[in-house]
Amino acid sequence: MSRTRCSRSTVGRLLVLASAVLVGLLPATTAHAEPSLPEVEKQLDEAWEKLEPVIEQYNNLHSQLLENQKKAAALTEKLKPLQLQVDAAMRQVGGIAAQQYKFGRPTALTVVLSPGSSQDMAERLVLLNRIAKANADQIAQVASLRDQYAADLQNVDALVKQQQAQDAELAAQKKTIQAEVDRLQALRNRLGGGSVPTSSLYIGACPAVYIGGAAGTAVKTACAQIGKPYVWGAGGPGSFDCSGLTQYAWKAAGVSLTHYTGAQWKQGTAVSKADLRPGDLVFFYSDLHHVGMYVGNGLMVHASRAGVPVRMARIDQMPYMGARRPG
Repeated sequence: MSRTRCSRSTVGRLLVLASAVLVGLLPATTAHAEPSLPEVEKQLDEAWEKLEPVIEQYNNLHSQLLENQKKAAALTEKLKPLQLQVDAAMRQVGGIAAQQYKFGRPTALTVVLSPGSSQDMAERLVLLNRIAKANADQIAQVASLRDQYAADLQNVDALVKQQQAQDAELAAQKKTIQAEVDRLQALRNRLGGGSVPTSSLYIGACPAVYIGGAAGTAVKTACAQIGKPYVWGAGGPGSFDCSGLTQYAWKAAGVSLTHYTGAQWKQGTAVSKADLRPGDLVFFYSDLHHVGMYVGNGLMVHASRAGVPVRMARIDQMPYMGARRPG
């Protein structure tokens, strides 16, 4: 299966998933009493558990889009000097052609009739052949490189265009689902659960265990984001989603991570639960759609869902799948 067909198939499955999530979130048409705050919180948690995998797949596509845009820009820059070389070579050939047109094309006869010995004549014939071949080889070599890069650029441009369409489709689906989550959040606000006390965002010192080096920088950066809002697709500095927070924190330590949980799972060294240390990335759920940063003593900092700021939590409150150590 081609990459294009595979990508379209992936997007198709995601759109089906998003539609199914939406159907599951839509309120019943029959009249019923307004739910209690704990019931709304439960609905929000259940809705978010279904929505977050779609958000992370969006992050995956968006990250690929940004990467391919960088590749296209880099190839464009590489093409510029090659095009200059081709243009210069073609001007040189054009000059030769103009001279031939003005003075007549040199042939074996004109070379033979030129003053000089037979040895001079032979040398001039060899030189003409060498010049002609050198010009042809130079032009062919540069043109070949230019065509190679141009073909690469065309492929990347096609991929970027395809993923821009996928990006828009997923964004449209998530906008619809987000409207339902916002409805639940508005109901939560009416029931008095709209604000989260700052004190509840901390359940211990952050970091809980001191660590130096790059990991220390990353974990301190993550702790400093506590209280900032959750916004899907956001990577800071004012708001975050789960993989955006871990990407931002480790970037402060000079380590580049992709804004996608699935990629971050592959971008570090596997760490057992018993060997966790502050700065490690901890992943949850079987499809790895949620990630947080471990800060010591069984605690993490994470961006959990809309309506809840970045906060501390225990790593045993969700289905734990494993950990990775960046750097």
